[in-house]
Amino acid sequence: MERHRGRRRRAGRRDPTRPGPDPGASRRRRRAHRRPRAAPRSRVDPPHLTRILGIPTSWLAALVAAVLLSIGFAMMLGPELLGPGRLLDLLRPVASDHPLDRLLFEWRLPRVLTAFMVGGLLGAAGAIFQGIFRNPLADPFLIGTAPGAALGATLALLVPGLALFQAVSPLLLLPILSFLGAFGATLGVLLLARLARVRDTAGLLLAGVAMAAFLGALRSYLMLALADETISLQVVLSWTLGGIQTPFWRELGYVALACLLLLAFARRLAHGLDVLGLGDDVARNMGLPVERFVVMATLLASALVALAVTWGGTIGFVGLIVPHLVRWTLGPRHAPLILTSALVGGILLTLLDGLARSLLPPAEIPLGLLTALIGAPFFMLILARRSRQ
Repeated sequence: MERHRGRRRRAGRRDPTRPGPDPGASRRRRRAHRRPRAAPRSRVDPPHLTRILGIPTSWLAALVAAVLLSIGFAMMLGPELLGPGRLLDLLRPVASDHPLDRLLFEWRLPRVLTAFMVGGLLGAAGAIFQGIFRNPLADPFLIGTAPGAALGATLALLVPGLALFQAVSPLLLLPILSFLGAFGATLGVLLLARLARVRDTAGLLLAGVAMAAFLGALRSYLMLALADETISLQVVLSWTLGGIQTPFWRELGYVALACLLLLAFARRLAHGLDVLGLGDDVARNMGLPVERFVVMATLLASALVALAVTWGGTIGFVGLIVPHLVRWTLGPRHAPLILTSALVGGILLTLLDGLARSLLPPAEIPLGLLTALIGAPFFMLILARRSRQ
């Protein structure tokens, strides 16, 4: 018994040569258990603005620089060319009665900004329509949306005295009728395809081409039948060929606000368009109400086209070219595609409008002719590429 007690006493003794336990270790372990350490923030996380827009940081910086350069370059173009030094002198905040100051701030700068917004609207609308039809050949001009908006705008220009429109402000009449014409034409294409039981996107595009041809012929007849001495046929014809209107600064503010609101709503369609691209059955299984979503997206895209037609006339192929260029570089996701197409479309149309004002002074080339000269070969290139695939 005494032997066992001695063994227990010797076993309970601590060896003085061995280090003892750290009294603070258990306390630190308890604190670590109560407050888990947060993971370090990754250096490659995009900024908050970049996450919202869906555009990579490098691309966003390059696009902003390109926008500023295109606006500055377009302000130098026109019947009277301005050098960079002269432009910087005129932009200084110094009161002056020089005619070039009035030319720059009352005519050229509002027109350049309007051209940028019209191009952005067409680029974003083209990206949305290509997502709705699931075909990269869909374009607001080809599927009848832009001709429908042009028909509504032609009615607003030629028939301003109808009793139905007496209570509507002239500033609102043109965009309202343009929107009704654009939405009616696009919805008519979708209904025509459903009645004909057309399920492939090629059939939808053919229905759109037929609708565009019909609306174009109807618009031409109305122009010949309703034009009189108060509204010149040449004025309406030049507008339908495409040409940026120069607004007052107050009107420009309204247009800019409408553009920002429409593009913000367009950004919210991105996820639904990605899901819709997987097919109707897959989209329904993922919880997307396909029919309602298509109608909502068509409404929004028609509003984009209507606002663009109101201030730019009938301008084709911008909604076809720009989403293709963006998709080749950034991929098919609609979050970066829609907003980047808006920026690139604005840059493209700003430069083309500057060329239209300066190639044949003092005359002005219709902007729709320049976009057709560029867009038609691009369209044939896309067809050739798809046929090889």
